[in-house]
Amino acid sequence: QVQLQEWGPGLLKPSQTLFLTCAVYGDPITTSRHYWSWIRQPPGKGLEWMGAISYEGSPSYSPSLKSRTTISRDTSKNQFSLRLSSVTPEDTAVYYCARDLGASDFDSWGQGTQVTVSS
Repeated sequence: QVQLQEWGPGLLKPSQTLFLTCAVYGDPITTSRHYWSWIRQPPGKGLEWMGAISYEGSPSYSPSLKSRTTISRDTSKNQFSLRLSSVTPEDTAVYYCARDLGASDFDSWGQGTQVTVSS
């Protein structure tokens, strides 16, 4: 059974850069046709897909966040990471990592980590 666990700083100031890491247990992130996504949920709003990295290491991003987002991976640690630059209070959300089996079939999720951006 696959498990995902994300972590990162809980509180940031505006203009800082957010770094989150997701450790994956039970499934190599190089497994064919598996995609590893970052998804967030701002307070009172729905889920927002931010981007993903494929089993081949190719990233893809939401157009609305592409200019500020970088997703990378460390296959030796079976982890993938999110970098979001120039954060604002609008980036306050619970951030999740998730496995996508393709066609947005998110079958496994981390527990989520709260990120708050405030001066």
